[in-house]
Parts: sequence; structure tokens; C-alpha cells
Amino acid sequence: MGKYDTAKLRNLGIVAHGGAGKTSLTEAMLFAAGMTDRLGRVDDGTSTMDFEPEEIKRKISISSSLDHCEWNGHSLHIVDTPGYGNFIADTRACMRALGGCVVILSAISGVKVQTEEVWEWANEFELPRIAFVNKMDREHANFLRALDDMEKSLNARGVAVQMPLGAADTFEGVIDLVKMRAYRYAKDGSGKFTEEEIPAGDMDEAQRLRDILVETAAEAYDALTEKYLEAGELTEEEILDGLRIGTLRYTFTPVFCGSATLNIGIHNLLDYICHCLPSPLDRGAVVGAHPVTGELEERKPDESEKFSALVFKTTSDPYTGKISIFRVYSGTLNSDSTVYNSVRNCEERIGQIYELEGKKQKPIKQAVAGDIVAVAKLKETLTGDTLCDKDKPIIYEPAKPLEPVISYAIQPKTKNDEDKIHGALQRLMEEDQTIQAHRDEKTHELILSGMGQVHLEVTIEKLKRKYNVEVEMKTQKVPYLETFKAQVKAQGKYKKQSGGRGQYGDCWVEFTPLQRGEGFLFDDKIVGGVIPRQYIPAVEKGIFEAAQDGFLAGYPLVDFKAAVYDGSFHTVDSSEMAFKVAGSMAFKKAMETAKVVLLEPMMNMKITVPEETMGDVIGDLNSRRGKVVGVEPKANSQIIRSVVPMAEVLTYANDLKSMTSDRGLFSTEFSHYEEVPSHLAQKIIAESAKAKEKNNH
Repeated sequence: MGKYDTAKLRNLGIVAHGGAGKTSLTEAMLFAAGMTDRLGRVDDGTSTMDFEPEEIKRKISISSSLDHCEWNGHSLHIVDTPGYGNFIADTRACMRALGGCVVILSAISGVKVQTEEVWEWANEFELPRIAFVNKMDREHANFLRALDDMEKSLNARGVAVQMPLGAADTFEGVIDLVKMRAYRYAKDGSGKFTEEEIPAGDMDEAQRLRDILVETAAEAYDALTEKYLEAGELTEEEILDGLRIGTLRYTFTPVFCGSATLNIGIHNLLDYICHCLPSPLDRGAVVGAHPVTGELEERKPDESEKFSALVFKTTSDPYTGKISIFRVYSGTLNSDSTVYNSVRNCEERIGQIYELEGKKQKPIKQAVAGDIVAVAKLKETLTGDTLCDKDKPIIYEPAKPLEPVISYAIQPKTKNDEDKIHGALQRLMEEDQTIQAHRDEKTHELILSGMGQVHLEVTIEKLKRKYNVEVEMKTQKVPYLETFKAQVKAQGKYKKQSGGRGQYGDCWVEFTPLQRGEGFLFDDKIVGGVIPRQYIPAVEKGIFEAAQDGFLAGYPLVDFKAAVYDGSFHTVDSSEMAFKVAGSMAFKKAMETAKVVLLEPMMNMKITVPEETMGDVIGDLNSRRGKVVGVEPKANSQIIRSVVPMAEVLTYANDLKSMTSDRGLFSTEFSHYEEVPSHLAQKIIAESAKAKEKNNH
């Protein structure tokens, strides 16, 4: 691709819920622009954009992919994003770096919850957008219903710039309401079309929608409004001008239509992408912060400015290694140069710069403001970092990653897998910020967290394919705790005489329950040296270590104070070891009468569900011993806030999916510990005893 003026660049994401046709639309755009010589198909596994084995197998986009094309003298950087809830976090990270979006609305199913989500992100990142009603060739396709659904579900003002020529079986093109011309397409996917008069049967509807279009476009700015009020009409140029300004100012969203798989309406859509969506110049200066002072700074999308860019995605390639993908916001970047990572405070060597074409990389010499490019093998740089000129450093704020919603324990299959697993997980976490892995201190399990069951399954497949690490996935253990309710005193006396020097330690300890979350406190109340100073820490250590093994079911015992207040010692036989044992004996003896109870972790849950399923979801939460603490309305849905025991929601992602037909979203975070009801506690204690017995054999 030749070097383009920044004014002719367009950075756009194709966004919507899963199955709306984002990858198919991207494939049709690349084919129409001559970037590919055949129309790639997701169902056949021949698409340029879905190239990972996990994507081809499932026929869905798992990771965003990038390509570019030229159209009418413009350079388009296109990001095809995932739409399924398990993988949509990647879409958010990419949207932070884009200039605009094409939001797909399905002519059959309208707006789903993930489309609502990406629409909100587009609001958050202030992205101008246009909408494309896809699948007009399918049974039950309805253009006006999709337009209506957009207004109801997204609270967005859509204005039809096109209408379909026919629908379902009879769909064969689009009517442009600005030019008032019909475009009839071949149905063989070639994208060939003829321009014609609007058929008589469609004229009334076309005129009705055009009147609305003209009236809406006239609202874009005052001078145009005045012209419209005086003349009662606008010229074609004025309508186009109004559409562009209105889109850039978020006054309304132009709506187009077609069929991605049949390559119908794509040429027209590309024309309007170039016309309506912004160049980096339209977006203006970007704001960041100085890495030292924290003061806000601006960078203009200009070649004369110092270089700055935001890394919004990281991938790894078996041949090239780690690839960092970034959006250039200012200045220029040349191959074989050095840049500064202002987040990590280090310099990075830039070798070859690439433009991405699906899984391929095309070398280029230079990147300018507005370009989206990739470089390989940066040593320190991670997703979310800013690269810039060291003389004029800046930090751009990346998109805040989404929190994982589901966790499983993973167990390496062999010793070899165990040796390699941490390095492999580290590299996967560099690629995907929503994967988290940690060792649970309480259960000692390796916990893998992600955005859903399929997300974790794909992560495990990638571990095997990319790094040859095999693991088994199982439901994680609940990190129960124990505590007690009654204040008690107990003596721990350890006396051992077996020829030669003996062992002697004796202490009296008072155990007092503390408030939830206060942990373990130790108090030294010894007076008169009945236990010498040097042995007191050993008593504390003995109690603390015994508490880690619990009393009822082997879970750590917490939230208590132990005060040692009396005891005795032997000048020859006493030792730190003896007093440590005495401390643990006092603890065990005390717990026999201290009314020990089990505690379970409680989770704060925020669940967003369609209105019609709210009753089912709340009923289900009640059956899980959950407490609903509030419900707040949101466009066409309800947000339920509740507190639920962790044990009851370990596999909640799958259950919510089936209750809401995959339209529910939820997030969880740890809240506090609460006492387990006694009938359930008995069951947990019995299971623990059984497991202990099994391990002993």
C-alpha cells in the first residue's frame, strides 16, 4: 500500500454480537476492494480473518484480526472483532484504538446483549458509527424491524440511508435514498451490480424514508437547518455533508443494508464508510499524561509531531514470536529505529514494521499518524503500553480489561507439563488480558480464570497446540475457613523424658473470637518471667501453624486472638521446639469446647438479564441461598445485584446462559466470609474426613 495522507485514513472496527456476520462482512469488503481474489467463507473455513485452528473448528471469531484495503483513494484499516461473550473483551481493547465502527444489526434477530455492550463501549470511547443491517437475504428478514430494534435497545437514533430491494428470497439489492437510485446485484457473490431507476412498487416507501433522511440530515448543523427550513429540500451534496457532520457529532447513526455472504450492498457501504466515518484529523488531538508529572498532554495526528502510539493487542506467532500491534497517534515511525516505552521506562528496538493481512504480515518502511501496524520481538512491551519519543514522553490510558467471570482448577498431566505450564500461561496472559492464573494459597490449586467455559476450553487447547502443555480442568475447591464462637482457656503442656536431655514446655492460653476479617492476633501477657522471653514467639508459632490445619475439616482457622498469660519452664529441658508443641496442644484442646464453625466465601454478583427472564434468574438466586440486594433498570434489561455463596456459583456462567438464552451477563467479586448453615457444614466436614482417609491410604 502506498503512503497515504492522514486525512485519507480510516480506522474502523466491525462490531456486534456473535453470529451477526462481522467476519463475513469483512471478507466481502476485502474481496470488493480487490485485496482477496475470492470471497472467504466462515462456514467453509476459508476466511482470511478467522485463521486460528480453534476458530476454524468452532466457526466463530475468538480473537480480533486485522486487515486493510484501498477504496476511492482512501486507506482503510479494518479490525474484525469477536462478538461472543467469552471473547468480547478483545473487542473492547481494540475499540480503544479505533476511529469509528460499523455496527452490524441482524435483519432476523435484531439487537442482542453483546451489541448493547459494544454500543456502550463506542459511547465510552466516543466513536462515531454507522450501522449495517445484514442478512437481508434470509427468511424473516425485516429492515424496518432492525431499525426499530436499534432505537429501542440501543437508545440510538438511526436514520435509513438505504432501503432493501426486496427481502429474503426476493432480496437483490439496495435503494440509495440520497441518490434515489436502485442498485441491483448478481446473486453469485461476485458483487457485480447495475444502477437502475427505483421500481414503481418501491417508490412511495423510498420517498417516505428519504423525507425522514433529509429532515434528519438537516439537523447536523445550524446553517443546514436554516437552508432546509427556507427551501424545504437539500441538494445531494448537502445531504451527504449533513450525514457526515451528524455522524461525527453523534447526532444520529446512518443505517445501511445488504448481505455479506452474497456480497450485496458492500460497494455502497464502502463508499459511505469513506464518507461518514472520521479520519484521524477529524478526531483531532489525543490526550495522554506525562509519565512523571501526570499532567495532561495533547498530541496532534500530524507527521511533524513527536511519535506516539498505543499498543492495544499482543499475539504470538510460532515463527515470528511475540507481535505487538499498535495504533500510531502522532508523528512517524520508521523501520530500524528505537522508541521509548513510557510505561515500563525502557527503550525498545523497532526492526521491521508490518501491516497485518489476516495471519500474514506485509513489511512496510514507515507508519504515520492513524496507521495500525505491528512489530515483532519487543522485549518488555505488553498490551496497554505506550510507545513514544523519549524526548517528549506521554502515556495513553488503555481500555480497562474486563474481569474474569469463571474459574476452574487445572492440573498438569505430567511432570514435563508441570515444568512448562507457568511459562506457557505467562505467554497466553500476555496475548489475552482476561486470562488470569494464580495458585490459591488456601487450597494450593492452580486456578485458571476467564470469561466463560468456552474461553477456558480454548485456552487449554492453545496450551497444547502452541506450547505442548496438557492439563486437566476440574471444578475448583471452595476455600472454606473455620473460626470459633466462645472464649476459652486451655493449657498446653509438653513433657518428654527419654534418657539424656528431655523436652519441657508449658503454657496457658486464652482464645477470644474476633470480628470477621480480623485474622490472627497474638498477645503476650506473661509477667514475672514464668515463661522466658525467648520462648514466647515459639508459642505464637505453634498456635498459628496449628490453626492453619484447622479443627473441623482441615481448613485454616481465622479471626481469633490468642493471649498467653501463664505457664512454666525447665532450666535444662525447655526449648523453642517444646514451647511450639505446647502452643499447638493448647490450641487443639481449646477448640474442643470453643464452638468451632465453618465459614464460606460470599461473592458480590452483578447480573444483567433481559426483562423477561428476571423472575427466573431471581428465583434461581434464591435457590442458591443468594440475597438480592437491589435491582436497577437498564434499556430492555435489568441489573440484579446480589450476594451469593461461592460454592453455589462455581459453574454459574453455564446456568445463566441456559436461563437467558445466552443474553445474560454477570461479574463476581469476593465480598466477605459468612457462617455455613449447620446442615451443609456437616456434609462438608464428612467429605473432608473421607478425602483425608483416602489420602492416608
